[in-house]
Amino acid sequence: MKGAARQAGARITEKSGEDPVSSKSHATLRYTAMRAGVFAACLLVVALLAYTGIIPEGIGSSNPLWVVLLALVVSAPISFVLLRRQRDAMSEQIADGVGRAKERISANQSQEDGVA
Repeated sequence: MKGAARQAGARITEKSGEDPVSSKSHATLRYTAMRAGVFAACLLVVALLAYTGIIPEGIGSSNPLWVVLLALVVSAPISFVLLRRQRDAMSEQIADGVGRAKERISANQSQEDGVA
């Protein structure tokens, strides 16, 4: 039974031309998770480089702050380049939501104007 439902779902997405994996329903969540993953990977690399002494560990007790800030600086351009498609999908999702909200507000205002 599950296989038939899965096939029916696949047919629906094939008809609409939408890939179920790249759908925009969770684009913001997907982008945020991928961005956090890039930051975590950069944090791990920077921490390992600081631990091995390749980069300075910081001044005094600033080691954790230094490592986190350096990981943020390194992960920003990497995310900008690698996550371009996810960022575009997220912006489309947000723009569509704003457009629908504006349409609802406009429809509600026109109903209020018609009543008065």
